[in-house]
This record gives sequence, C-alpha cells and structure tokens, in this order.
Amino acid sequence: MANSDNQYLLLTPGPLTTTQTVREAMLKDWCTWDDDYNVGVVQHIRQQLVALATAHDGYTSVLMQGSGTASVEATLGSVIPPEGKLLVINNGAYGARIAQIANCLNIPHLNWSLGEMTQPDVNELERLLAADPAITHVAMVHCETTTGMLNPLPAVCETVKTAGKVMILDAMSSFGGIPMDIGELGIDFLISSANKCIQGVPGFGFVIARRSLLETCHGRARSVSLDLYDQWQCMENNHGKWRFTSPTHTVRAFAQALTELEQEGGIEARFQRYRTNQQTLVAGMSRLGFESLLDTALHSPIITSFHSPQSSLYDFKRFYDCLKSKGFVIYPGKVSDADCFRIGNIGDVHPGDIQRLLEAINASVFWASETETAGEQA
Repeated sequence: MANSDNQYLLLTPGPLTTTQTVREAMLKDWCTWDDDYNVGVVQHIRQQLVALATAHDGYTSVLMQGSGTASVEATLGSVIPPEGKLLVINNGAYGARIAQIANCLNIPHLNWSLGEMTQPDVNELERLLAADPAITHVAMVHCETTTGMLNPLPAVCETVKTAGKVMILDAMSSFGGIPMDIGELGIDFLISSANKCIQGVPGFGFVIARRSLLETCHGRARSVSLDLYDQWQCMENNHGKWRFTSPTHTVRAFAQALTELEQEGGIEARFQRYRTNQQTLVAGMSRLGFESLLDTALHSPIITSFHSPQSSLYDFKRFYDCLKSKGFVIYPGKVSDADCFRIGNIGDVHPGDIQRLLEAINASVFWASETETAGEQA
C-alpha cells in the first residue's frame, strides 16, 4: 500500500500521491551551474526519458519549466511554422485546450471537435487530411482525463504518417504508465509532465522529439520563455544547463522517481499495477451501484468517470468531504453534459488502497441511508 505518512491519498490525474523517498529527494539544495546537477542529474534524466520512449535512434528530449500545458504551448509555438496548419483531434477539455493555444498563437488550425464521448474515426481522419493538403501537423491527447478515455493511438499514428504529416502527442497522463514506442508509432513530438505516471512532483514538463525535426525549428518560437528549440540548444551545448532558473528540487525528485520506476519493473510493471487498480475500482464501484460514464472498451488505466447517483439527496461536495475525512481525495467531473465525478488510479496507489477506498465509499453513501430514514419516518 501507499505510504501512510500522507494526510490523504490523492486519487486524481495529477498531482498525485508520491513516495516518501521522492519527497525526501527535495530536501537538498542544488546549484544550477554545477556539473553534479546538470550532468549528473539533468543530462541523465534526458537520456532516461528517450530510452523509456523508444528503442529507435534519432530522438532527443527537452525539459521545460512550468506546467504540462506550458510544454504543450512550447511545442505548438516552436514546431509549427508560419505556413503550417494544425489539425486538432479534440474529444475533451485537453484537446480543446490545444485548439485554444493554437488560436491564441495565431496558428492556422482545424479544430476537429468530436464531443467528449467519441473516439476519432480514422477513416474520417484520413478524409480530413486528404481534403485539406495545407495541414502539416496533427495533435491528439492520448488519454483524455476529462472522461478517462484512451484514444486509439496506433491507428491514428498510422493514418497521420501515411498522409505524411507531423504527429504531436499530448501524453501528459499516459507516458510512463502505458507502454508505447514512439519511434515504432511514428510520433514526432511527445509531451508529458513530471507529476503524472513517472510519479514525480509538479514543476516542469518535457518533450521527447525527433531530432531531425527539432533541428529545423530555429527561429520559429512565438515566445521567449517557451522557445523549445532554444531550450534544447542550451541543454545540448551546456551539458544540461537550463536557459532560465531550473526547478532544481522538482528535478531531483523526478530523478528519484525514475529510479523507482525502474525498481518497480519499468513501464510494463507500472501499467499492470495501474490497470489492476482501475479494474478493481470499476468492479467494486459497480457492486456499490455506481455506473461508469464510458463503455469499458474505452477506459484507460489512468482515471475513470462515474455517473453521479440519481438521488436528490446526493451532493458531491459532501461526498468529497466524507471521503477526504477517511483519507481519500477524488476529483469532480469535467464532462460538459453529464453529472459525474472521477477517480484516478495512478501515483503511489496500489490494489490494497483501492480496496480500502471502496470500503470508505460504501461507508459514505449518506444519500442511501438518509432515503431509508426518510421512508421510515413517512
């Protein structure tokens, strides 16, 4: 089970519950100019990320200060040339955010809005790409934590690469927790964050990029601080040095988290744990009368949305507070046309923790007991 020194278990899509040893890694200060940090920590992380992402040659990685969204914006703003056009596969809040960034940066784009309950159809994707030859890049969120949906990555990548387009993948909540080889899939830019499946803490994101494409991005950036190419060049030429202040404590915690990922057995082992967590959760919630928002075939092992109970006595905030008092924090829903809540399965969370959560939920269904009491009084 997860360490009990936390006040509660975070069952969210991130930030998430970390190990005590990851948190303890932040208790030492580091000099951003020192080789012990830049070469010994940053450069090693960059190499580890590429090795986790693919067995193919020709890839490199860049670390970027800020949230995961900052790394998404850095990629879109640095990679797509003025004459380029982006197709956004949008079936959730984070796909919509990609379109919002493209709009703000004045990047020509097509927002292929599918709604939050629908996966992209590759035949329609093929038609869209054929109908608009101006499209040069395609962006998709792998795991849409709006609902917990896992998008059909291999089929989409194959369609994009057959059409000769650049594939950008927001793998924020999936990288490190779901096996993939980006070289095999033909992904050109993968974006993720320190505080997701690697199980680090917030503070920076990272981009794993096809080197030959990143090399063409000089001078394209629409921002100074979010210039992916310049950040990469600084790290390449200065042995891991960041252009601006490095989040040293967060980086050191991430290095520890990567060590613990390897100790667990790598991405495949972590995926099996997350999947067991999710399957245990869904089966247990079903026994308690909760219905999943998505069909089982669409589920990711990352986070699951559940319909809210139909009872007029149900109140999410009260349910949330009740579970929090028992040591568990869940997430509100984010679907625009469905009343739901979400429970995450990632972080330092194990099947035994999910069993304890189910017991806590069973003890927190106040609306059922209050309905019975009202019936007796009537």
